Amino acid sequence: MKFSVNETVFVPDGKGADEACGRTTALCFSAHQDDIEFMAYHEIANCFQKTDRWFSACVVTDGAGSPRAGLYADYTDEQMKTVRIKEQNKAATVGEYAAQIQLGYPSKAVKDPAENAVVQSIADVILACKPDVIYTHNFADKHDTHVAVALRVLAALSMLRGRFTPKKLYGMEVWRSLDWMNDSDKTVFDASAHPNLAAALMGVYDSQIMGGKRYDSAVLGRRAANATFFESHGTDEMELAVYAVDMSALLGGELTPAAFVEAEIEKFKRDVTGRIGRFT
Repeated sequence: MKFSVNETVFVPDGKGADEACGRTTALCFSAHQDDIEFMAYHEIANCFQKTDRWFSACVVTDGAGSPRAGLYADYTDEQMKTVRIKEQNKAATVGEYAAQIQLGYPSKAVKDPAENAVVQSIADVILACKPDVIYTHNFADKHDTHVAVALRVLAALSMLRGRFTPKKLYGMEVWRSLDWMNDSDKTVFDASAHPNLAAALMGVYDSQIMGGKRYDSAVLGRRAANATFFESHGTDEMELAVYAVDMSALLGGELTPAAFVEAEIEKFKRDVTGRIGRFT
């Protein structure tokens, strides 16, 4: 593997980087350390302790802009980057990932549409792993860096068209729930398995929890709410659920991200106004 920056590749079981990435069946691209465990836990659990399914993850940014308090209040950006890399690698060990890659780009570079090195690095990771499915942020997320990462992933896939295309591309919820989407348009993943593993994965991010953001509690609450409020006239089929939007339609290149999201918003609008109209 050859990437465009001085990335870190961590392999929990000690295999060589090429072998570790080559066994990947599911790959997640996130903006920050900890996003992976929040948005793609169902796939981590699906691959856990398996020999025929392997989860790999790639963090695109360096984590320098993290909020900090308590023990970490006086940490410099460089110190925080070191801490966050260590925490992400701990999560990879707990979750038994095939490989954990951290590209280490500043958020500013990721958000710059002219920064081709980011797209090239992501493309290199995709080619090294050649996964069946790719998870990343969804285009309706309200965090700028999350949306930028999703756009760079799509740009990398566009660049690779004709050489490699995954079977599926999913956009996951982090900094905005996908509850607004019509139920028929949501992809719902069961995140109920191994609750102890889910807690352990989120618990390694001490710098974020101590930094005043109880992401661990919030994410579990969202998963429980997703499962309970998905169907109003039926019993719950799962205890915890992750919502996603299937973005595979974008892989062909005929549809733009903006047009894709606009169509989903329009369907939501019609659903809401139609319901009001039926009972007015």
